Amino acid sequence: MAAATRVLTAHVPSGLADKVDALATRIERSRGWIMKQALSAWIDQEEERHKLTLEALVDVDAGRLIDHQAIQAWADSLETDNPLPPPTL
Repeated sequence: MAAATRVLTAHVPSGLADKVDALATRIERSRGWIMKQALSAWIDQEEERHKLTLEALVDVDAGRLIDHQAIQAWADSLETDNPLPPPTL
């Protein structure tokens, strides 16, 4: 049985629509297929970002942090002849 579907409408800049059309032609797929793939990938990315943010907030609440000055010193050292090891908890 096919999954239920709904039509979503969005206004996009003409240049972006042109790119979608060109890609659809090049890979011989419909515009709708391209849009569904793109939307699915974006939602997956946003869900992963949200999950990682929640995990990071748990670390913050638990006090698992690295001092900003330690990170800055490490980052600054990366352009030197003797870079520091990455800071750890």
